[in-house]
Amino acid sequence: MPTMIVPDRLVVLTFDDGAKSDIETVAPLLKSYGFGATFFITEGLNFLANKEHRLTWDEVRALHEDRFEIGNHTSDHAAADVQPPDELQADVEAIERRCAEYGIPHPTSFCYPGYRHSPSAVSVLEQMDYRLARRGTAPEYPEGVGRGRVYDPAVDHPLLIPTTAASGPDWRFEDFIEAVEQARDGKVAVLTFHGVPDLDHPWVHTEPALFERCMAHLHGHGYRVIALRDLEPYVHHDARAADPYASIVGR
Repeated sequence: MPTMIVPDRLVVLTFDDGAKSDIETVAPLLKSYGFGATFFITEGLNFLANKEHRLTWDEVRALHEDRFEIGNHTSDHAAADVQPPDELQADVEAIERRCAEYGIPHPTSFCYPGYRHSPSAVSVLEQMDYRLARRGTAPEYPEGVGRGRVYDPAVDHPLLIPTTAASGPDWRFEDFIEAVEQARDGKVAVLTFHGVPDLDHPWVHTEPALFERCMAHLHGHGYRVIALRDLEPYVHHDARAADPYASIVGR
């Protein structure tokens, strides 16, 4: 099947770590606009113990039932660039089992914990038949500044999709505008959020008022807002070069 042409104003929304605000704040607003999104779930970061600030698996299933994508963020949230391949595979399989237990489809999208990735981690995902994986902003931009590269499906390896913008306490509406305005000429803006608010991890916190303003802008300006899995029709899987880092190094 031929790869589809990427339309202008295509934006992917992703939410990491399973904050309680995913179900309380984020999902109701996205549903009101008809937006898609991917929620990347881990059982690390005190997910199993802190049910005041973290989702339950029943709530994760509710997100799926609301037609959002549930992605794999590993069971332990360990750094994939230093984990032995067999340990990474076991962490990925643990989330797959949880999804099966709660009637959630087998994940096909992955997010590197702490944004840390490596050739060996990419190889594990390929062997496990993951279709898409999102990284952070490095190495093109330092992690923590909120700015990254726009995703180019014709060039970027589908298991190393860059974050175009990562929200945090110092992130501004102007940073959001800069990111989404790059969604043109065959490129896709991929946005990363954590809690809205994030009460456990203030370094990745997003103010609800700012988030609401950003989503209203997307809706009011005719952006198409999708989950990571919905990129499949636009992905050039022949971009899976022998060296998945070739395009990154080439920059």
